[in-house]
Amino acid sequence: MAESSQIRKQQPAPQWAAFLSLGFRPLYIAGCSWAAISVALWIYAPQWLTGVLAGMFWHAHEMLWGFVATIAVGFLFTASANWTGINPLHGRALGGLTLLWIVARAGFLMPGSTAFGIAALCELLFFGIAALALGRVIYQKRSQRNYGIPLLVLGLGVADGLFLWFTQVGDYALLMESFHAGLLCMAVIALLIARRVIPFFAMRAVQGLTIPMLAGSGQWQLAASIFAIAFLLSGWASAAAVALAAAGVLALWQLFAWKPWAVRQVPLLWILYTGYAGLGIGLLVAAAYSAGWISRAAWPVHVIGVAGFAILIIGMVTRTALGHLGRPLRTDHSMVILYMLIITAAVLRLAALLPTAYVPGLLHGSSAIWILAFALYLWRFFPMLIRPRADQSPPVIKPGNIPIQPR
Repeated sequence: MAESSQIRKQQPAPQWAAFLSLGFRPLYIAGCSWAAISVALWIYAPQWLTGVLAGMFWHAHEMLWGFVATIAVGFLFTASANWTGINPLHGRALGGLTLLWIVARAGFLMPGSTAFGIAALCELLFFGIAALALGRVIYQKRSQRNYGIPLLVLGLGVADGLFLWFTQVGDYALLMESFHAGLLCMAVIALLIARRVIPFFAMRAVQGLTIPMLAGSGQWQLAASIFAIAFLLSGWASAAAVALAAAGVLALWQLFAWKPWAVRQVPLLWILYTGYAGLGIGLLVAAAYSAGWISRAAWPVHVIGVAGFAILIIGMVTRTALGHLGRPLRTDHSMVILYMLIITAAVLRLAALLPTAYVPGLLHGSSAIWILAFALYLWRFFPMLIRPRADQSPPVIKPGNIPIQPR
């Protein structure tokens, strides 16, 4: 205890320059805070949801674009700095982007079309600027294997814009089509990121472990996912089911090829494996829904969103934060508890989809555990995210190239 207290005393003071030095710092805090706050509002204070975007549609929108996509943008900003050697957005520009995100969140809660319009504009600017910033560094450095990433982020923004437009005009059928397109666009990004980082992280962490990167199957998986989006938007449900099933089967095959039994004692890894498995299963559930074998759209949405995205996110926001903050790549008890809380919340949320008398209790229990998990993440990581790296002097923000240490 005395040693821990001494370490805290030696920590450098919080610094704006450090906080706005890389995208993951403000956007991980923003996304994880909103994951807890938005669920608390949706379950425990729905009377406060009085905006144009209200009820279930507000919840769906904020989970996908307010939480999941925000974390993805934060990760991609940081990863692209490693890929290209150029920081895509930092300092005041990154602060301004974060402010757009905050205004959007507040605007969607306020009543009236003016607040909705301001929120929608800020959110679309958020994704548009993010796509431009990523495209600038990726195309400038001819990072060909990443050429599709800015387009996928732009696709997220387009799907978001359609969702908001159909909300405004009251066309709820097309609104849900836009949501599913955005969900699958986010799934493509998640598959692309996870397929690259999981084997890389695993081989660095487990001595002697050799597993394939599976770039070839990844290309087929990417193509299947994009075709699934196109088929869904075209109304070809049967073709979409086949494409979704192909993407899901490839994900589970990749997971097996990565030797999950070899990482069972490394929490920073098995949480990522678990999330990737949830995403693969979610794509198969989505295929079953498109084929008409499952009647409730809530099943694919929640398996992909909670068992896939959320578990992957909690693994990524811990592992990448430790690495880019110059901290040892190992978990403590609070982080393992955090992982177990998220998995428990996911299991309870899926159980609440079953037609039983326990639905209200399962839903409230899942929500409470979810909120606790993200509060624990913020308690554990917020102090580090607002301070300079532990292994170097405070960063100096300069325009242009900024060397980023790979982690």
